[in-house]
Amino acid sequence: MDQDKRLHRKIPLPMRLSMRSDCPYIAGQTEQRIAVDISLDPHCHDGLARAGFRRVENWVYRPACPNCNACLPWRVNVAAFKASRNMTRILKKNSDLTRSITRPDPTNAHYRLFKAYVTSRHDDGQMARMDHDDFTSMINNSPIETVLVSHYDKNDRLVGSVLADFQSDGLSAVYSFFDTEQAERSLGTYMVLDLFAIAKELSLDWLYLGYFVQGSRKMAYKERFKPAEIFDAGIWKPADDVIRRS
Repeated sequence: MDQDKRLHRKIPLPMRLSMRSDCPYIAGQTEQRIAVDISLDPHCHDGLARAGFRRVENWVYRPACPNCNACLPWRVNVAAFKASRNMTRILKKNSDLTRSITRPDPTNAHYRLFKAYVTSRHDDGQMARMDHDDFTSMINNSPIETVLVSHYDKNDRLVGSVLADFQSDGLSAVYSFFDTEQAERSLGTYMVLDLFAIAKELSLDWLYLGYFVQGSRKMAYKERFKPAEIFDAGIWKPADDVIRRS
């Protein structure tokens, strides 16, 4: 029988296990990750994303924490999603903003906003120690199609930005930062809602929002975006069913 020799030329991607560190979401828990460098095979990204992996620069990873499975990959059905009344009010509050979609080449304004954001929200975390080069690498080092979605006020001042990946089945929110002094705008929620608008314009099926950790205040906002699915035991399942069972 003739066999396709390409099947035998495919070199398996090496996976690495990270060092253990303190979990940023659950006090007293240890964090550890399985990571894969996709820079030499970026086409494998979408399959890994559908299996619950997330991208950071040229790496994709999944939690592999000892004795813990709290991090649950979360994606939202774009076509079925409907904004709540509160979300509609948030959209109206930010109707004066202008959206810009560009290549992931951050400006000095992006870096200043990022530093103000992490200092306000994550002053004790690793990101607070990132310099300009670290930040630039985080934004523009991507082996797949990635964009920087930025929002400006009427004075052309940057107020929020989100890094997003395009996948064959959807859009993935990689990282966002915004002006925390404008709390009345609810910019974090607004930028997610805007990603839904982009995904709908492009007829994409899913918006991937990263990991959800039940009981974590940092992750609680994701429950507002439904109908959602959680990747659990090797398949995507309705989020409400998984949360109800846990």
